[in-house]
Amino acid sequence: MSTQPLTTQPPIATATAPMAPAEPRPLLVLQPGHSWDLSAVTDVWHYRDLLLVLAARDVKLRYRQTALGVAWVLIQPLLGAGIFQVLFGLLAKTPSDGVPPFVFYFAGFMAYRSFDSTLNKASSCMVGNAHLVSKVYFPRLILPLSTVCSTLVDFAVSAGLLTVLMAVFHVSPTPALLLLPVWLLLLQMVALGIGFYGAALTVRYRDVQHALPVLIQFGLYASPVAYSVSFALQKLPEALRPLVYLNPLSGLIDAFRWSVLGTPVTSWALVAYSAVAALVVFAWGALSFNRMEQSFADVI
Repeated sequence: MSTQPLTTQPPIATATAPMAPAEPRPLLVLQPGHSWDLSAVTDVWHYRDLLLVLAARDVKLRYRQTALGVAWVLIQPLLGAGIFQVLFGLLAKTPSDGVPPFVFYFAGFMAYRSFDSTLNKASSCMVGNAHLVSKVYFPRLILPLSTVCSTLVDFAVSAGLLTVLMAVFHVSPTPALLLLPVWLLLLQMVALGIGFYGAALTVRYRDVQHALPVLIQFGLYASPVAYSVSFALQKLPEALRPLVYLNPLSGLIDAFRWSVLGTPVTSWALVAYSAVAALVVFAWGALSFNRMEQSFADVI
C-alpha cells in the first residue's frame, strides 16, 4: 500500500482595497441676512418636507380631541350666515344681488373665514412653536406657511356644504367658477402677508395676539361679507367711500361671489387693485418677517 505525500496549498493572498475616505458633510453656515435677501425662498424649498410634516400636524390637531370634529367647520359658517340673515336680511333689508340671501351670506362668510383662519393661525404660530424656534434651525417662514393647509381643508368642507345649499336654493354654477382658486389664493396671500408681520410682532409683543382677533372681528363687518360692494358705495358718505376701495378684501370677496354665485362685479378695477394689493402685502409681510427673524430665538 503506497502512500502519497500530503501537500498543502499555499494560502491565496487577497488584496484588500483601501477604504475610500468618507465624504465630508456639507457645512451649514448661519449668517445674518437682509430684509431683501431672497435666499429664504430657496431655504423653504429645501425644507419642503418639514413644511409638509408641520402642515399635516396642524390638520390632525385641528380635529383631534373635539366632540364634534369636522362638524365645527360646518356649524361656524351656518351660524354666521344665519345671524347675517336676521341682522342684514330681515332688519336692515340689504340686497343680495339677485340670489337667495342665505346663500349670499354663506359665500361671503366662507371667503372671509378662509382669510381670518389663516391670519389667526399664522400670527400665533411662532409663540405656539417656541420650543422649536429656540432649539432647532429651520427657515422660520415655514411655520406660518404650514397653517394654510388646515385652512384649505376647512374650505373644502365648507365648499361641499355650499354646493348642497346652491342645489337646495336652485343657484346654478357658471363658468366663472374656474377662477375661484385664483381668488382663494389671493385671499390667502393677504392673510399670510399680515400674518407674517403679526407673527414677528407677537414674538416681541405678546399683547398683539390679544388685539388681532378684535381687529379681525371688526374686519368682518368692515368687509363686504354681509352686503355687496355696490350697496356699501351707495350708502356710505362720499368721505368714507375710499375706505371700501382701500380694503383689499372688497374686490376679492366681490370676485369670489361672482365666481361661485354669478353675482355682478361692482368694479373690475377694484378687483385688479385688490389683486395687486394682495401681492404687495404678501411681499411686504415676508420681507418684514425676514428682517425681524434674526432675534426670534433670543426673545421668544
